[in-house]
Amino acid sequence: MGRERLEQAYAAWETRDWTTAAELLEVQAAEFPEHPACPAWLFDAALAHKFRRDWARAYTMGVRAAAVVARGEQQPAFWNLGIAATVLGDWAAARDAWRGFGIDLAPGDGEIVEDFGLTCVRLDEADGSEVVWARRICPTRARVVSIPTGSERRFGEIVLHDGAPNGRRVAGGQSYPVFDEILLWRTSDLPSWTVTVTAPEAADIDALVELFEARELCAEPATDHEVLCACCSEGTVTQERVFAAGTQLVWLAGPAGALGGLLDLWRLAGPGRGWAELRAAH
Repeated sequence: MGRERLEQAYAAWETRDWTTAAELLEVQAAEFPEHPACPAWLFDAALAHKFRRDWARAYTMGVRAAAVVARGEQQPAFWNLGIAATVLGDWAAARDAWRGFGIDLAPGDGEIVEDFGLTCVRLDEADGSEVVWARRICPTRARVVSIPTGSERRFGEIVLHDGAPNGRRVAGGQSYPVFDEILLWRTSDLPSWTVTVTAPEAADIDALVELFEARELCAEPATDHEVLCACCSEGTVTQERVFAAGTQLVWLAGPAGALGGLLDLWRLAGPGRGWAELRAAH
């Protein structure tokens, strides 16, 4: 049954030679289509193409892998097919794949934009990785709703992420998965800034955050940003937002022309409030 070929395929898998693994598994599945292990070979071939970011091949093999497993039973073949179809912009195929996995989508055509709740995404940046908060708009994409500190990334961008959690964040007594980024789906035109603010009361910082959120922008005290080692980042981390009074650095995300007016609006709404040194973050 092509035992030597299988050994070569999975030896290549162990060394992350995804091209060789995928090619050998495709040949194996084509030669023994009735073998009980054929669904696993098809799935692994599609997965290898996903790892090598060959989305056209991942889609083709994903269709074959999904065709030989049951619908509605959370079979991972449908999940990987949904990712590949999303990358290719084939929304009809993506919708069918998610429903095949067992996800109840709202009726509709075209791009999937729903509210799948808050999550965390580990962004892949040139100088390392960073976990940010995001709101899922489909099973595999999320809009970033916190401010990345990395120079390349922005609040409001949309990220395509994997489906297996790699860590968790606990906030407000609720646990949220951390998904690894696969690719940047859509960029954001909202640059990042820093400003020094004076807040007599912790409630003043809360008011600043709410003011920006009401305009679909973002304000975050620098104390919200925590540096973790890779081991801790991939574990379970409790993150409780506790605002403090005093003079402090705050990160902002928004268009340059709007920031001064918003900061003045906040300053004038409470006694003792002040701001200074508004600067581009990068």
